[in-house]
Amino acid sequence: MAEIHTPYASLKRLLSLLNGFVAMSGIILVGLGIGGKCGGASLTSVLGLSSAYLLHVGNLCLVMGCITVLLSCAGWYGVTKESRGMLLFCILSMVIVLIVEVTAATVVLLFFPIVRDVVLEHTIVTLRKNYRGYNEPDDYSTQWNLVMEKLKCCGVNNYTDFSGSSFEMTTGHTYPRGCCKSIGTVTCDGRNVSTNVIYQKGCFHKLLKITKTQSFTLSGGSLGAAAIQLPGILATLLLFIKLG
Repeated sequence: MAEIHTPYASLKRLLSLLNGFVAMSGIILVGLGIGGKCGGASLTSVLGLSSAYLLHVGNLCLVMGCITVLLSCAGWYGVTKESRGMLLFCILSMVIVLIVEVTAATVVLLFFPIVRDVVLEHTIVTLRKNYRGYNEPDDYSTQWNLVMEKLKCCGVNNYTDFSGSSFEMTTGHTYPRGCCKSIGTVTCDGRNVSTNVIYQKGCFHKLLKITKTQSFTLSGGSLGAAAIQLPGILATLLLFIKLG
């Protein structure tokens, strides 16, 4: 690569390197966004609005990541051409991205502690009201069946959550087949609650653990990306001032 012979050659070389790190931070955000959308989202969706914020933050990370990668390219162009206009555009845009990333991470960290307190009772009430059965085509029942099979659990707190529910009144069963350790066996009859037949424990604590992991991953990734981007913003600002 040819040597850059300008009064600010060292600073420009540094900025080229920092723009590479900024692009890397954008790729990290894109990865976080995709992971947030495809990771445990299908499982935690049964928690309703309490976990929906994770999907929104994941989408935000995806968008911010794409924008960051594009801004790193624009920053490289501004450094190469010594364009004060392009540098100013990159500085202002990256500051906005930085603020959004820090804000998103803060919201995720602040919101998570109230999930357990607010969501538990609401989730039980919703399950008792809306769950229909193992082979029912509605999305809510399908999501719960997936959760109980994947996490090997039954109900929110335990299998008694289905007692007096719409499911029990409609089918006459104490629990759905999704609670059984071996679906389709004779003992999985909706009445036998032996520990050899069904999963006794509920899904809430396992769902909460997944949500906590997602929350900390998204917030940590956002703050990490912001930390990577900050030196690039400051160096770009320095070159912008020197070119003036």
